[in-house]
Amino acid sequence: MHEGLPTQLPDIDPDETHDWIESFDQMLAERGRDRARYVMLRLLERARETQVGVPALRSTDYINTIPPEREPWFPGDYETEQRIRAFIRWNAAVTVSSANRKGLEVGGHIATYQSSASLYEVGFNHFFRGKDAPGGGDQVFIQGHASPGIYARAFLEGRLTEEQLYRFRQEVQHGAHAGLSSYPHPRLMPDFWEFPTVSMGLTALNSIYQARFNRYLTNRGVKDTSDQHVWAFLGDGEMAEPESLGAIRVAAREELDNLTWVINCNLQQLDGPVTGNGKIIQELEANFRGAGWNVIKVIWGQGWDDLLARDVDGVLVNKMNSTPDGEFQTYSVEDGAYVREHFFGPDPRLRKMVEHMSDSQIQKLPRGGHDYRKVYAAFDSATKHSGQPTVILAKTVKGWTIDALEGKNATHQMKKLTKDDLKKFRDRLYLPISDRDLDRSWEETGAAPFFHPGANSPEIEYMMHRREELGGSLPKRVVRAKPLTLPGDKTYAELKKGSGKTPVATTMAAVRLLRDWMKDPEIGKRIVPIAPDEYRTFGMDSMFASAKVYNPGGQQYESVDRKLLLKYTESAQGQLLHEGISEAGAMGSAIAAGSSYSTHGEAMIPFYIFYSMFGFQRTGDSIWAMADQMARGFLIGATAGRTTLTGEGLQHADGQSPLLALTNPAVVHYDPAFGYEVGHVMRSGLERMYGTSEEHPEGENVIFYMTVYNEPVPQPAEPDDVDVDGILRGLHHVKASSTTGSADAPSVQLMASGIAFPWIEKAATMLADDWGVRADTWSVTSWNELARDALAVEEHNLLHPTDASQVPYVTTKLEGADGPFVAVSDFMSAVPLQIDRWVPGDYCVLGADGFGFADTRPAARRFFHIDAESVVVRSLQALADAGEIEPGLVQKAFDQYRIDDPTAVSGVKQEGGDA
Repeated sequence: MHEGLPTQLPDIDPDETHDWIESFDQMLAERGRDRARYVMLRLLERARETQVGVPALRSTDYINTIPPEREPWFPGDYETEQRIRAFIRWNAAVTVSSANRKGLEVGGHIATYQSSASLYEVGFNHFFRGKDAPGGGDQVFIQGHASPGIYARAFLEGRLTEEQLYRFRQEVQHGAHAGLSSYPHPRLMPDFWEFPTVSMGLTALNSIYQARFNRYLTNRGVKDTSDQHVWAFLGDGEMAEPESLGAIRVAAREELDNLTWVINCNLQQLDGPVTGNGKIIQELEANFRGAGWNVIKVIWGQGWDDLLARDVDGVLVNKMNSTPDGEFQTYSVEDGAYVREHFFGPDPRLRKMVEHMSDSQIQKLPRGGHDYRKVYAAFDSATKHSGQPTVILAKTVKGWTIDALEGKNATHQMKKLTKDDLKKFRDRLYLPISDRDLDRSWEETGAAPFFHPGANSPEIEYMMHRREELGGSLPKRVVRAKPLTLPGDKTYAELKKGSGKTPVATTMAAVRLLRDWMKDPEIGKRIVPIAPDEYRTFGMDSMFASAKVYNPGGQQYESVDRKLLLKYTESAQGQLLHEGISEAGAMGSAIAAGSSYSTHGEAMIPFYIFYSMFGFQRTGDSIWAMADQMARGFLIGATAGRTTLTGEGLQHADGQSPLLALTNPAVVHYDPAFGYEVGHVMRSGLERMYGTSEEHPEGENVIFYMTVYNEPVPQPAEPDDVDVDGILRGLHHVKASSTTGSADAPSVQLMASGIAFPWIEKAATMLADDWGVRADTWSVTSWNELARDALAVEEHNLLHPTDASQVPYVTTKLEGADGPFVAVSDFMSAVPLQIDRWVPGDYCVLGADGFGFADTRPAARRFFHIDAESVVVRSLQALADAGEIEPGLVQKAFDQYRIDDPTAVSGVKQEGGDA
């Protein structure tokens, strides 16, 4: 193929061909390029109108990209590898089928691995480099539904036991690590799986950013990854997910020739054909060619080579081009006579082409993805290609080799094989398992027996030797990162001083500390700042000139702002990962950086800062994958809150991200109010994730999510008696009630997080000065952590019924505080309501419930009844309910402050702040 057109077809009339080319050259010389282009386009159009079957210029004919004469010599033992594949196919199918024996029935997927076994085995025997290979080995993203086949191979290698295979999808009932997870889940099998891949589309995107991050490590001088390759196995149905194709231009633009995708094109999704009336391989080829990828199609096996060589007039290629996927699926389940009649039969030239073949031979004409030599040629070509990422489009049959499943629409939902199905499967694989052994196993266990030829068999010795040559078994997750020397007290001193009378947003406090971290001689180069086209929004443009924006091609132009101090500067050694307008891409980088301590043995510290609304709400699935992969790092939800960026309107008004963060067990969320709290939280995150402790000698696999705000407020200095433990556990006392009025005056306890603290601070003054009420103020740095601690205490008490009951931290901390508790935040009421039942007293909550909108902050806060005046009225109401004051005072305050009327604050000025 050349530029989308076939070149291997024989020229049956060279003189006529010469006349056409000469005519074209003459038109080009006399009429110019534009006329020549127009005529060529009209000819292509006419060819399609008359069903000639000329492919579009962005795709090639429906045949293999690599012709037989260009296939390399196959270096392996074909027969031995075929037997190994048979063993693995059997054990993979039995793993799933046994998991669905009567009384268990936990599900699973048999067909996916059967269609892709040859694709994986070519890789395992010849290409995938293990952790002990020079350079650190490859990163291999396994298709989620293919996990049984990977377990089956690990069983033959001695890495998993037969008992573990029988316990597929049974992870707790037999004890810790006694069973196997359903899909590739590193958190559930931390020594085995390296990449979680079952969330459709994320494998594609994350593999691109993994390959890109590998180059980033090399260009920045952290680690030479030039010998490492990223492989990602995907399904053709999976490519319908927007994330699957969403970043392919990134891979092409950055020339990631260290990346190969293998797309198993079995033409089926869960319920039926991927595209029955079309051709998914051609569609994908057009997408990838258009994006700048190297495309290798593996469509037909060796049995078709002779037929294609006989196709002197292109009639077979034309038939291949014009047959839709739905028909090819039908051919995969019909016999040879049917294929002869319907595929070859309509054209006498095609019928004559196969007249020497029996119906059985026609039925067995293979698809390329099952042909070991064709697949090897594709992998070999991909690893040698330079300057582009490669995608291999391999055509297969779903459920291949299992008669009960092969090619059927319902294959994906079929979880169990009958005894007769298994006997037919055994016979097709030529396995030495007797009927008696199979029947006995069926009677004893409700499932077929697993098969292992013995550790000293030629097949096992061969596969173990191949893995030894390639650097050890895969998949395998290891942690080899060296402990980091973390910054000391001096780094955090600046934030403890406060800002005096100068208003400073907490976003700026976080960015200030980040800059100091980047200057640190030990961890500075390991910081990976990440932003999706928002560095200026978050006040980080000062980093452009010093840290520079990463671009593997450097900066090949003169920047429009080159004369400015804060000019935009790109460099191949740049530290800042600027992801453009792609939160999904930014998460891909965060995951790659945050798992580098295990993937590469180099601890890197992602610091991903984003509009808080575009984090958990938009990319929560990626954050879940980050947790599953046990990646570490900082997620900074800037411009947080429902009322602090109100000019942007509803879509930017984050009132719920703490609740969404709570759903992820690995995420530790903080909502600090003060700069010094920011310092303690970030220090704690750094030390927990990248330090060592007795409980976590290699660091803790958590993710720190911190919400910060764009509203500038005066930042107080850290008190001498600051309660650091309280800050990190979620709650600390800031200020005792005012002494105005008598000591026996009614009291309330005001609690707030983040930007809401100035509201309760103002409310406390108003309560004391105008209503004679004493009010203490509390900063709640984490509603989530308080609730998690309380739930953990309740679980402990449940599991230790004879021990003395433990008490939640929030209960202990608030015990003895006088008066009702009034809590407020810039998030919805459900956020502070998490701790309701553990607060030792009457507990009232104010929150920003409902949709956001555009207006000033005072107007928005009055609308949601969360401003200082609303806190005052709610406090008085709580006191009245408790019989501490007269109910009439509540009505008086309500009338005075007009908390139900946003027009009452229409003249109140505000200070802006984008970050």
